[in-house]
Amino acid sequence: MPLAIRCANLFKRYEGRPPVDAVRGLDLAVEEGECFGLLGPNGAGKTTTIEILEGLLTATSGDVEVLGMRWGRDDQRIKQRIGISLQETKLADKLSVGETLELFRSFYNQGLEPEEVLRFVSLQDKSGTWVVKLSGGQRQRLAVACALVGDPQLLFLDEPTTGLDPQSRRELWEIIRDFRRRGRTVLLTTHYMDEAERLCDRVAIVDAGKVIALGTPRELIATLGGEHVIDFALAGDGRAPSVAPSQFAALPAVQSARCEADHYSLSVAEPHVALPALLAELSARGLELANLTTRHASLEDVFVQLAGRHLNEEDAPP
Repeated sequence: MPLAIRCANLFKRYEGRPPVDAVRGLDLAVEEGECFGLLGPNGAGKTTTIEILEGLLTATSGDVEVLGMRWGRDDQRIKQRIGISLQETKLADKLSVGETLELFRSFYNQGLEPEEVLRFVSLQDKSGTWVVKLSGGQRQRLAVACALVGDPQLLFLDEPTTGLDPQSRRELWEIIRDFRRRGRTVLLTTHYMDEAERLCDRVAIVDAGKVIALGTPRELIATLGGEHVIDFALAGDGRAPSVAPSQFAALPAVQSARCEADHYSLSVAEPHVALPALLAELSARGLELANLTTRHASLEDVFVQLAGRHLNEEDAPP
């Protein structure tokens, strides 16, 4: 497949005391027509990477191509063929929704009619409404509409659903799916793993400025060795589990075991086999359960396995 994005050995250093390496040798290849997710915690380097690809930042070193073109040589051609929705989009409060979209449409040589895009994002009844009067979800849909009005081949979405309520998130998901049905390419950054599993054909998990895993959501989850997870806590353990996780890793159908701050997580292939074995093991040791849940494994579990922490845990300062 032709590539919409290619970057090789990408580095970005912010000078300071000490200097900060936000991106450290990152490689990516995004095929035309796919929804590609760039996933990771805050501070992983996702936004820095996407801003380099968008032409908003200059890389310290590395090779970058966007739609077969290069920033610094083909800037105007690239700008006419991409759409960008930033992590925070500041729009003029006293412009109407329709006026805002007309303004953004004027930046492109070709594109879609603003009325068509408003229908696409279900804001047609808000055309005459000032931006300041919109809800958070409506503003986010307008920001995406501004990215779509130039009829881009490649759409950049940087954490588009952060802070939105569940209904607004699902409305944006459907907008992204509709865009994909037209054969266009999406690069999505997010720290919501369920969002990536629902929307993305492939994902790259990024941590500390590097890609630590790459593949389809199903492929990455399969690396855990089991598609199910058993989470449980022991009575009286508090925040210091008393049994080494290796004691549970040897149980039938258990592929791996880890100890969290206040509970255990077992990756299992067959819950109906692992659960009775776990209960028997606890009984033999004289241990009681405080709680137990079973669930499907997720990309969050993949990240924890690889990075040793959860997505919402901040890195320690350098």
